[in-house]
Amino acid sequence: MIPTPTRVPRRRTAPQHAAEFDELPSPTCGKVLAIMELLAAHPDGISGAAAARLSGITANLVFRILKTLVARGFCLQQPETKAYRLSSRLLELASPQVGEASLAVVAYGPLCQLRDATGETAQLVIESAGKALVLEQVRGTQPLQVCGQVGMRTPLYSSAPGKAILAWWDEQRRAAWFRSRRLKRFTAATLADRSSLLADLARSRDRGYTVDLAEGNEGIHCVAAPILDPYGQPIAAVTIMAPVSRLGEETIPTAAVACKTTAATIAATLAGGMAPQS
Repeated sequence: MIPTPTRVPRRRTAPQHAAEFDELPSPTCGKVLAIMELLAAHPDGISGAAAARLSGITANLVFRILKTLVARGFCLQQPETKAYRLSSRLLELASPQVGEASLAVVAYGPLCQLRDATGETAQLVIESAGKALVLEQVRGTQPLQVCGQVGMRTPLYSSAPGKAILAWWDEQRRAAWFRSRRLKRFTAATLADRSSLLADLARSRDRGYTVDLAEGNEGIHCVAAPILDPYGQPIAAVTIMAPVSRLGEETIPTAAVACKTTAATIAATLAGGMAPQS
């Protein structure tokens, strides 16, 4: 499941000296990117004054950049604090796309249908830099919900959607991923050794879906299915998550069918009506 964010290291957010902007092919573009990097480093929001101070860019230009980012949908201003933070617009631009069809846009309707059919939070997840990244989320309708946050990254191997991507990768790509990863145990159920994880991935391919039985967080189960391209390679995965009391052994098969149907619908739309290979 993907309800818990992981801490990511902060990048250098701006040149150390404002004069460094002048060395860039487009100094203005460099300043816009520096402000966006500052926003990314402050997910809870940052004021315009703080952004100007930290970036070394004049306050007038910083405010004009921020207002433009808001107008274009790349940035949000919190009404209470007036702080600025990035929106999910960059994720939408970077999401997989076939022709004119954006994965995030195509998936939203089917995700809502999956949520309505199960009552549980539904997510669209892609692989990014070797981790699972939540690209879209539709919150469940149950009084007690399990949910995450768009943009959240978690390990691939301890979540159902991450394992759906791992399981359907070709053997060469999966082996390359293993070479650069050290498996860490998060709960007693985490598959933290390679042989156990590979066996689980093989079973998942045979049945067409993956499960996370409290492998990422205690007390939470999730089910996922891969969104496959016409060549059978994973583009992303769809998942639902719930407390163990609502998603146990007796309800997982039904939830898996719903996830597989949703994934196939999205895949067929992306492929222009061509159903993914099984």
